[in-house]
Formats: sequence, structure tokens, C-alpha cells
Amino acid sequence: MNFDEIIANVKTFLSLAETALSMPHTYFQLAIVGFIYLLAFLFSRKVRSSVKFMQDKPTEATHPIVHLIYRVGEVIFPLLALVLLMMSSGFSEALAYSPWLIKSAYALAVILFFMALVNAFVVNEMVASLFKWIGLPIIFLKLVGLLPALIGVLQEASIEVGNINITAYGIVRVVIFGSFLFWLGRASNNFGKSVIKRQESLDVPTREVFSKLFEVTIFCIIALLLLNVMGINLTTLAVFGGALGVGLGLGLQTIASNFISGIIILLDKSLTVGDFVEMDDGQKGFVREFRMRYTVLETYDGKDILVPNEKFISSLMINWTHKDPKQRYRVDFSVPYSTDIRAMVEVIKEAVAEHPQVISGLDVPFEERPDCEIDSFGDSGINMFVEFWIEGIDDGKNRVGGDLLLTIFETLKANNIDIPFPQREVRVLKDDEGFTANIKMTKHTSAKGSD
Repeated sequence: MNFDEIIANVKTFLSLAETALSMPHTYFQLAIVGFIYLLAFLFSRKVRSSVKFMQDKPTEATHPIVHLIYRVGEVIFPLLALVLLMMSSGFSEALAYSPWLIKSAYALAVILFFMALVNAFVVNEMVASLFKWIGLPIIFLKLVGLLPALIGVLQEASIEVGNINITAYGIVRVVIFGSFLFWLGRASNNFGKSVIKRQESLDVPTREVFSKLFEVTIFCIIALLLLNVMGINLTTLAVFGGALGVGLGLGLQTIASNFISGIIILLDKSLTVGDFVEMDDGQKGFVREFRMRYTVLETYDGKDILVPNEKFISSLMINWTHKDPKQRYRVDFSVPYSTDIRAMVEVIKEAVAEHPQVISGLDVPFEERPDCEIDSFGDSGINMFVEFWIEGIDDGKNRVGGDLLLTIFETLKANNIDIPFPQREVRVLKDDEGFTANIKMTKHTSAKGSD
């Protein structure tokens, strides 16, 4: 294009602009656009000031529905302007004049609405940038009428693989819409599960069941939509339904078993989040999360054990906190035979009861109060033990057993009671000629030597 052609195009544009400005309906359209944007702004401002949840930005601890309401408030203005401009465009065409200015404002409103949606609902900055860089050009080409031509060019770029025709347009469509559906499914799943888990009126197992069913539903919907985007006729899948069922029964038997086992566990309430369980192979930990295939157990040393759901049904499992979080434990110690056992027992009971995590007090049932008893008579002393009840498990944050051993040791020391340890009495036997015949060693509670 030379300089003369550029000058000619500029003159043509200026002539069209002068003609448009000389028409009365141009100013009428301009007034309509200004009135629509002013009305949309005032109405959205009134709505946001009237709805409490749309005023202050919610925090991370706020309910997910409150987050959703606040984000909806951010798109009311462009959405209302878009709807009113679309209605006014149709009304203007009925009046037999070209609403070119209103259509231009409508195109601008579509772009503003898309930007508002991305800014309000897409939290991740990288994903938001991808939406803008990909979505805005597509919307612009659609508004100016160039998108069908671009689609035609992409459809012509194709290759044949057997009976399958693969086009560039098909690949681009699957990548763009597949990525969007994947993001939408993940966001919807996280939002739905957050709402379900916030329902305090439902018990934990019921919430887990609804959360898992919601996850499966979202997964199925997204899978069907993705198949439709890929151009696969869903009715043809019915022909392969029998073969698919057999394949699922054989190849995916374990996955299906784990999924069904997870549903059974949640329905019969044999396992809930927060329970402390011990498997038959010795693995133990707190139940932190139920997934479709496995359950997450968190150990005291910070490890996550992924246990298949089927194992909780087919093997032995000890649920320490299934019905009652209170547990009974005992610690063992020894005292010399010379100890006043009756007096010592009462002193130990009082010392153990003072521990803040030990259940004690007059309002506690007698069988749950700290108790000190004789276990057996040992070689070096009397073997004693203390039984006590605590809330939770004696490990991790509740290291009660170690604290009580130290308390017992200090209490015995304060009352001048030693903890016995194995000692030996050596007797040297001599014959008539003064030679050593043999040496015998026996255990005693005190060291006494004799010649």
C-alpha cells in the first residue's frame, strides 16, 4: 500500500465519520449508550451497598458461598450493561435505522464482561493470563466477524490417519475447551466440597459421602462434555457398553472395589476423619482424608500413609477412637520390699492425678480415676503399675506416659523410696585345705558380702 492509498483510506474514513455524525440517530444512540452505562453503574452500586456480603472482601476463613456472592457482585455492572445493550440493539433495528454505535458499545461490553469474569473468578494469576491471552482474541474475532474465516482456514489444514480426519481446528478446539473444562471441573469440585464440608448440621461421614458423590458427578459431567468437544458421538458408546463393562470388571476391578469400599465405610460410619486406627500390619495413624481410591493416614512422625479403602473392610483394623476418644494406659515401676506400699500407693495416685491431661476428680467415675496396684513380686523388688485415662492417644502431642514416669520417679525420690535394681551376693566357699572349691552367686535386694 503506497502513500496515496493511505491518504484515500483516511479520507474515506473521515467521510464516513462525517456522514455518521450528521445523522440524528447517531446522537440518539450515543445518548442510549450513556444512559445504559449510567443505569447499570447506579443499579450495581445500589445492589452491592444493599447486600452485606458484597461490601467487604472476605477472608480465607469465610464461607465459600460468601466468596461466591462477593465475586458475583464484581460482575453485576458489566453483565447488566451487556444485557441492556443487547435489548436496545434489537429495539433500534425495529425502528429501521442501523444501530452501529450501540453494536460497537455491545462489543465493548462483551470484552469488559469477560475481563470482569476472569478477574473475579480466576484466582491463579497464570491461569487468568492464559484466559485473557486466548479468550480476548477469540471474542474480538467473533465480534468483527472474522472467526468463521479463521475456522475455515484451520479446518483445511488436516491430515488423514486411516479413516480418521484430524484437522488443526479440531486439535485447537480440544486443547482450548479441554483445558477450560478441566479448570472448570476442578474449581467446581473444590467449591462444592468446601460447601459440603461446612454443613455443620450433617455428621462427618455423611459430609464425606456427599463430597465423594459430588466429585464423581463433576468428573462424569466433565468427561461427557470433553467427549462431545472431541466430536465423539455419545450414542455410539452404547454399542461398546457390554465390552466396556467387561473391561471394567476385569481391568478396573481393584479400583472399583476400593471406590465401593470407601462408600461403604462412610455409610456404616466405621471410620471417620480424625479417628486413630491401627492396621493388622502395624501401621497406625490419624484418618485425615477420604479419597476415591484410598484413605490418607497421618502418622506421628509426619508421614502420610495411603491405605486402599478395600483394606479397611477385608482386613483387621483397630479403631482406637471410634466410639469414645478416652483411652486407658499404664506405666510400670518397682519399689523395694521394705516400702510401705499402702502409703506409697496413695502418694503415687495423687501425683498422677495432678497431670493436666489425666482424667481425675471427684466427678469422674471411680473406674476411670488413676489407680496404683501391685503387679507381681520380682527378684529385686515389688513390681507396681499405674493405670490412668486420657483424652486421645498417648503419643505425639499427648506424651503422657513419659511425663508420668518422670513424675513417679520424682515422687519416689521425694519420699526417700529408691527404685531397686538387680544386685548380687558373692559367697566364697573354702575346703579344709584353704583352697577355693566353688563360687555361687544369688540375687538379693541389697549387697551383703560374707567371707
